[in-house]
Amino acid sequence: MKRLPLVLVMVSLLGLWAPATASVASAAPVYCTVKLTLTVRQIIWVKGSGSSQTTRLCAFVSPGRYVMQRGPYVGHVGWNGVAAPGAKREGDGKTPYGAYPMRAGFGIHANPGLASFWLVTDARDVWVDDSRSRLYNTHQRLPVNGRWASAERMRLSPAYSYAQVIGYNEARTPGRGSAIFLHVDQGRGTAGCVSLPTPSLLAVLRWQKPGAWIWITR
Repeated sequence: MKRLPLVLVMVSLLGLWAPATASVASAAPVYCTVKLTLTVRQIIWVKGSGSSQTTRLCAFVSPGRYVMQRGPYVGHVGWNGVAAPGAKREGDGKTPYGAYPMRAGFGIHANPGLASFWLVTDARDVWVDDSRSRLYNTHQRLPVNGRWASAERMRLSPAYSYAQVIGYNEARTPGRGSAIFLHVDQGRGTAGCVSLPTPSLLAVLRWQKPGAWIWITR
């Protein structure tokens, strides 16, 4: 068998080795610039810009340090953007600023893989947005029976084909905002929720473990 010159052998070996080195370098971790006083294992970081937003899924590495595991995904927030800290009000078309726990999921379809409680909705499921009702900012079932003057229907396609409750205003302070969800994107700003296209939303739901929080910034 004819032997290759030593120089050619070295070049061939280097040629095979170089792409592998580049691949390893490209896998360097990307860190999320998360600035929170609490420490949780998973953070859904939503950064708003006008009515648009970018979502990154960040996992805890060490105190104050999170690495991005999924994303970025592009979607929407309120049609009037993200509110200033503490300034969210009912009906203002803004998404609340801050960090909140992710709660139960719901939708027209079965649980797509969220590791938390999931409600398959029907026509009787609503979320009360009447600030004067003692049931403000809670899930309830029809009929009304005089218990509230207005409520958001939860069986709504395609927006609520898949959705998850964001634990905003759990003290149910009147007028501070209600029915803040993570749901299917409609290609435009929302009334105050966070939205993502279905494939991205499902990726977020399936990535979560119980105890995840969302952090909404602008």
